[in-house]
Amino acid sequence: MATGPARILVVDDEDSILEFVSYNLKKEGHEVDTAKTGDEALERAAATRYDLIVLDIMLPGSDGYEVCRTLRAESDVPVLFLSARDTELDKVVGLELGGDDYLAKPFGIRELQARVKALLRRRAAPAERPSDLPGEHLEASGIVLDEAAHEARHGEIPIDLTPREFELLATLMRYPGKVLTREQLLRQAWGWEYLVETKTVDTHIKRLRDKLAAAGVDPAVIETVRGYGYRIGA
Repeated sequence: MATGPARILVVDDEDSILEFVSYNLKKEGHEVDTAKTGDEALERAAATRYDLIVLDIMLPGSDGYEVCRTLRAESDVPVLFLSARDTELDKVVGLELGGDDYLAKPFGIRELQARVKALLRRRAAPAERPSDLPGEHLEASGIVLDEAAHEARHGEIPIDLTPREFELLATLMRYPGKVLTREQLLRQAWGWEYLVETKTVDTHIKRLRDKLAAAGVDPAVIETVRGYGYRIGA
């Protein structure tokens, strides 16, 4: 699936990395803004709608993890972490906080460009679905979800969801009582064909349960099936 030019924010406190990444993304036709601190990144993200944020972890002030945590409270913008730390734990922490991909330094420009393109394709996929198909009206466990209006509610109480949380809930509700693996949820909810660290699903399930609970829904309606995946009650 082809992707067009995007608006990207690159955040890194190293001038050489900032210039290297920005220059090569601009060569791809993207519009690129830059920031050197976490606080500056959040200010820019609050003022501008970005298609992707390339985010270093080790930043002065608010680090990349804290920036991502703040972004995820109100935005579904894809986040590509950059870091000189390359342990499995670092990657898992980044993904559990809501990051979408993780690229260890040093990296080649071709790998960066490939990851950027993959994230932009994933973000574009929902908007490129056929617009003439009617949205589904789904009900399960007292939750009502209207895909056409992009609304979810419990009784008269609206459930405030990010686009990614909404798609995750809709996917579970299309298969009430059926267990879906993390890989199936990644593919069917968000159109991701692969992602090695599938624990990002667990993070989004936790956030989804919290928001259901805030609307008066028993969060246990989304059941964890150990070693396999998740299901929602019929």
